[in-house]
Amino acid sequence: MPRHTEVLPRLLQQVTANGALAVQMPATYHAPVHGLMRDLAKDPAWRDRLRPATRAVLVEKPPFYYDLFSQLVSRLDIWETEYIHALDQHEGIVDWMRGTGLRPYLEALASDDQRTRFESLLLDEIRRVYPRQRDGRVLFPFRRLFFIAYR
Repeated sequence: MPRHTEVLPRLLQQVTANGALAVQMPATYHAPVHGLMRDLAKDPAWRDRLRPATRAVLVEKPPFYYDLFSQLVSRLDIWETEYIHALDQHEGIVDWMRGTGLRPYLEALASDDQRTRFESLLLDEIRRVYPRQRDGRVLFPFRRLFFIAYR
């Protein structure tokens, strides 16, 4: 969701007195997999098409939301949690990302062939960056940002 500085305060205005706005968002923009996608997007073959996708993930760091809400609410709780997903294989990371941060990249590419090629290159890089554990599984950390703004 873009325009957090406009949309979130507007949502807060819809909350009744003594109510709360509770929000959770992926906070994975600085995760290795996002860096890999941004690096792949620099390839001249699709750089121009993917430039907007590199800016599509719009979640800010906690201080941004503190500053956005602190003067508007009676209390504000902000925290981050990192979930560790134990996946059977590296392809599981690509599958997970298809529903989140990878979506803007795939939607921006012109053909199924380009999308397949991008995913294949991403998978190669994921295999390099995310090691297998002793049992063969791959750990995929996924950070979430939460806040509750109380009126």
